[in-house]
Amino acid sequence: MSPFFDDLETRSPVARQAAQLDALRAQIALVRAMPDACLPDVVITSLADLAQFPVLRKSDLGGWQKAKPPFGGLHVSNLTHVFQSPGPIYEPGGSSHDWWRFGRFLHACGIGAGDIVQNCFGYHLTPAGTMFENGARAVGAAVLPAGTGQTELQVRAAVDIGTTAYAGTPDYLKVLLEKADEMGVTLAITKAAVSGGALFPQLRQYYADRGITCLQCYATADLGHIAYETAPGEGMIVDEGVIVEIVTPGTGNPVADGEVGEVVVTSLNPDYPLIRFATGDLSAVLPGTSPCGRTNIRIKGWMGRADQTTKIKGMFVRPEQVAALVAKVPGALRARVIADRQGDADVMQVHVEGEGLDPAAIAVIVVDVLKLKGEVTCVAPGTLPRDGLVIEDRRTYET
Repeated sequence: MSPFFDDLETRSPVARQAAQLDALRAQIALVRAMPDACLPDVVITSLADLAQFPVLRKSDLGGWQKAKPPFGGLHVSNLTHVFQSPGPIYEPGGSSHDWWRFGRFLHACGIGAGDIVQNCFGYHLTPAGTMFENGARAVGAAVLPAGTGQTELQVRAAVDIGTTAYAGTPDYLKVLLEKADEMGVTLAITKAAVSGGALFPQLRQYYADRGITCLQCYATADLGHIAYETAPGEGMIVDEGVIVEIVTPGTGNPVADGEVGEVVVTSLNPDYPLIRFATGDLSAVLPGTSPCGRTNIRIKGWMGRADQTTKIKGMFVRPEQVAALVAKVPGALRARVIADRQGDADVMQVHVEGEGLDPAAIAVIVVDVLKLKGEVTCVAPGTLPRDGLVIEDRRTYET
């Protein structure tokens, strides 16, 4: 098995920039051909000229999609799937070879022909399950489309068919392993490709102690694969199918290499070109290149959020959702969502301020609006801090 997915990973920076410049010009032409195009009249002579274009945000997509469903008048071609993210916001998907580019990451994890991947990402409405399945096909691996839940049944299936690799959130593999221990069976999983949450050092070590190599990638529902690990502690290599900028949050102005800023991504997928899409995530460029031999730039990985939007249990929770929650709860004045950890798992608390509130009834509304379960605490008027936060992240991340 070659250490590289393709020759793109080892091309020179000059060759990469020239190819990306050609692809960028083609993407801009596709966007400008749409009836509702609003890109400025900028002549692209280098990748640095991207900074002259406005930043596109998830909230922009939501507004455009409401005005012109389902995709806000943006260029979309070769459509085979439609997905829904909280908002709601709709994302297109395709089925062609490695459409979301996850094959590159799975190859770096050592996953290929002969492997059976237990894909524990969700298949219902959200795209992660389909994304990883598309990537597994690109590397020749078979897939058990497990999704989430039914842990005992999943363990039995993994034993029966000899699952060799795992794809899912970082903490759910531990749940499967512990259930297998409880059942007195041994899983054959030796490779893990994770995303959708933080991979804490102690959790990675837990997997290593059990003979499982665990690597993580960075991706979004809109853009697909963005960056990936090839070895722990060496940062994340930017995918060959995107252009990544690190900008000052709220401005779109690129920061100096090494400075922390917001990750802004331009997709080079001609089926769904997004120009300067702001992820809301913080990161920084790492100096030098990866010791694995891949030559693209590296980022440090996820370093927090540029806004209050927070990923909990692999799902984004947004300030506008918290406002919608308050509006649906009779007597509620304010609410605060708190993301925390219990062991290796994310937990969510929801504090609601008001009089005469029913925690059980609110818990039902929380699931409906936030799409996650959380512990509800009702507090008296004037109790919640007046610091502007509606989403508080108490989790700590080691770098």
